[in-house]
Amino acid sequence: MAKVVIYARVSTQGQDYERQLAELREYARKMEYEVVMEFCEKVSGAKTVAERQALTELLSFVESNKVDKVLIYECSRLSRRALDFLTVIENLTAKKISVYILQNGLETLLPNGQPNPIAQLVMGILAQFNSMERSLIRSRMESGYNHYRAIGGKVVRKEGYRKSEEAMRSEYAKEIQLLRKGLSLRNVSAITSTSVNTLRKIKKFSPLNLFFKKINICLPCFETTYPKIVLKQIF
Repeated sequence: MAKVVIYARVSTQGQDYERQLAELREYARKMEYEVVMEFCEKVSGAKTVAERQALTELLSFVESNKVDKVLIYECSRLSRRALDFLTVIENLTAKKISVYILQNGLETLLPNGQPNPIAQLVMGILAQFNSMERSLIRSRMESGYNHYRAIGGKVVRKEGYRKSEEAMRSEYAKEIQLLRKGLSLRNVSAITSTSVNTLRKIKKFSPLNLFFKKINICLPCFETTYPKIVLKQIF
């Protein structure tokens, strides 16, 4: 009986990956596969592999456990970054682990364990389309925002919608780590592709901000009196 792992992903905390899991489990049942582990996460597909905790854990798991296949719902669930997607596929193929994409019915390895050339071709094309789709979505959103502002509208978050501090810490752990090292907002934005506005919100989770919030003192005001180099020595 083939041993498989399941990977499911959605982009936001408000979305649910249960439908993906249900269909992948049903496929495994029909094929009489043994599901040895499931990995799920709520994170943008635009994040790098290093920023994807569940995907990183999956790759680590297959290093030390016998796994024959990885089941995913569709290509973009693995990554919307074409290079990352193809790199993960290449690494798994080198370990003789096949990736099966349910939506397309594609599998990276043939029954004899050799790479499937047709699947490789189609997946390469799909990976490029997914990457392009991400860029088009962002472009359309920006165009819509600009038009709405031009006619006098104001772009704001939906009333009542705000991510919890825990969700922000989880989603932007890498950004918080870089900010704590003293990198500027623009440098962190260039490294992670996270907007400067979002980084400004994340910055409030730094030890300095949390400390001054606790004692009810405005950090920006304090920084004008005491240079940041002094604050770093203190904290």
